[in-house]
Amino acid sequence: MNKYIVSLLLTANLLLVQFCFSSELNTYQTKPFTVVLDAGHGGHDPGNLGGGFKEKEIALDIVLKVGEILKKSPNIKVVYTRKDDSFVDLYVRGKIANDAQADLFVSVHCNAHNSSAHGTETFVLGLHANKRNFEVAKKENSVIYLEEDYEVNYAAYDINSPESFIGLTMMQEEFLDQSVFLAKAIQDNFTSNLNRVNRGVKQAGFIVLHQTFMPSVLIETGFLTYKPEGTYLNSKKGKGDMAESIANAVKKYKTHLEENVGVDFSSEVSDHGQTDTSNQTASVVEPGVSFRVQIAAGSKAVETKSYNFKGLDPISREKEGSVFRYYYGETTSYEQVQQMRQNAISKGYKSSFIVAFKNGEKVKVQSVLKSN
Repeated sequence: MNKYIVSLLLTANLLLVQFCFSSELNTYQTKPFTVVLDAGHGGHDPGNLGGGFKEKEIALDIVLKVGEILKKSPNIKVVYTRKDDSFVDLYVRGKIANDAQADLFVSVHCNAHNSSAHGTETFVLGLHANKRNFEVAKKENSVIYLEEDYEVNYAAYDINSPESFIGLTMMQEEFLDQSVFLAKAIQDNFTSNLNRVNRGVKQAGFIVLHQTFMPSVLIETGFLTYKPEGTYLNSKKGKGDMAESIANAVKKYKTHLEENVGVDFSSEVSDHGQTDTSNQTASVVEPGVSFRVQIAAGSKAVETKSYNFKGLDPISREKEGSVFRYYYGETTSYEQVQQMRQNAISKGYKSSFIVAFKNGEKVKVQSVLKSN
């Protein structure tokens, strides 16, 4: 692994930690939900010109319409990588998203092929599963050759070699489930609302997605080379339809995240005898006692999948009165549960705390500990 990749991986880790801390569960209600919208190509890069249509213009029109729709929703902030016919380097697009500490990155493109292929497909970052996905990524990645100093900025990439992306795909693994959720919501909208041919959610090594450290998707809205589809995408109605479907999918994703927003349970810490035990010596635990880390509480029953809780696993859910409480892990070791709590905190759950159970009943932590 060369020095460029090592440096990029270290940068990714630092930004990932920053992202997790800035996205703490109980701050979603106050922190604007930031969506970066990326219109593919632009300026001296027209994209594909299938059917006589211009990809760069169609992508920009769709993106601007998506932004207009999203801005009408409360607590959504929209950032564009470009708002006009300008050329923006791929790595700069990623930097814009990272600097904005975005919650989502959505890149919009139009497809082309030397056949009657048509339909929509949405990509998330991953290894090329087949030759077709690889060719789509190669086409979009070839824009780097229009950039100045591309040999320096993309020294780690060989767009003709799938293997060159293997190490770098690790950067987006943390966000894969969330990216797939959004991609599926987009495809479902295209299919059910617009009757577009569904070519599915796919994985491929797009450089622009490699540059971002948040859930990210690249949408191929259709094939300009298929005359009926190109005509539709180039029309005011087509652009509006596609924009509305994308925006509604983003709002669905946001709602999905907000189902995890718990009530403020930080006051419960004292009720459970919670103290800062990071420097405490090893303790003897009474028989029949187990520990879990409470990370969230709320009125909605959220599915206990790891992607709903920033990758934490396992997650359990219990209902007390009208409130659902969500717990991370379970162990009989107090030292181990302290480590689990620190892991939860590193994921952004700063208000998480340890809960003790004895014979299935919740008890105060200090009441079941005896110092060595």
